[in-house]
Amino acid sequence: MVAVEAKGTGKNIRAQCRAGTLSTQTSGLAPGYVQANIVILPAASANHFQTFCQRNPRPCPLLAMSPEPGAPTLPELGDDIDIRVDLPQYRVWRNGVLAEQVTDISGLWQADWTAFALGCSFSFEEALLDAGIEIRNLTEGVNVPMYTTHIPCAASGPFSGNMVVSMRPMVASDAIRAIQICSRFPSVHGAPIHLGDPSQIGIADLSKPNFGAAVTVKDSEIPVFWACGVTPQVALQTAKLPLAVTHEPGHMLVTDLKNTDLAIF
Repeated sequence: MVAVEAKGTGKNIRAQCRAGTLSTQTSGLAPGYVQANIVILPAASANHFQTFCQRNPRPCPLLAMSPEPGAPTLPELGDDIDIRVDLPQYRVWRNGVLAEQVTDISGLWQADWTAFALGCSFSFEEALLDAGIEIRNLTEGVNVPMYTTHIPCAASGPFSGNMVVSMRPMVASDAIRAIQICSRFPSVHGAPIHLGDPSQIGIADLSKPNFGAAVTVKDSEIPVFWACGVTPQVALQTAKLPLAVTHEPGHMLVTDLKNTDLAIF
């Protein structure tokens, strides 16, 4: 489905998700507004997951969490957020296995669930575009390519696994500028964690991402990799919780925060 107001506010985008008229990935939508990865799990596992985020701040920068178990709100990110219906698509995990992909989790909602919102690289894409740096996945109209690496995350309780990264190809001068720009945004993954040879971080083939879609990498360009908020989905596979929910990769919660609010100068 195509958004009617793709360039609107976070509230506009959430309203479209809630109405069932938007189920696409959200890269490039609502310019200026912070987007967030979402993880929803039982309160009994929430402390361990919160610690997992604290131990792995690059892939899991924690922006907000439910004010209390069972509350479907995230008041720090928007005064009308209903996390059960405000994402374009969700993933439902059962015993660590992806069981289904849906656009509404109201019928699944549990009285003890806790939602976590993690910073997303889509938020710093705007700053890169403002600097004149091309974002290839936006140019080609696809979801950003994401890859599972061999970089281990620090474990917490049942949560462990390797880091997932997102990739954007750039010429060397743009890559240097991207490092400078993204260093100002630690709450949305910060500076890249690697650039150049993908095999050094365990990626065998850039044309076969684990999530998202492959993009063109020109001979004059180098791949630049950022820690990615899909990392918790790998950790959920290891944790094997009876039931948990995440966003579909690339299909984020669009909040009322402004990207400029997150910049550190």
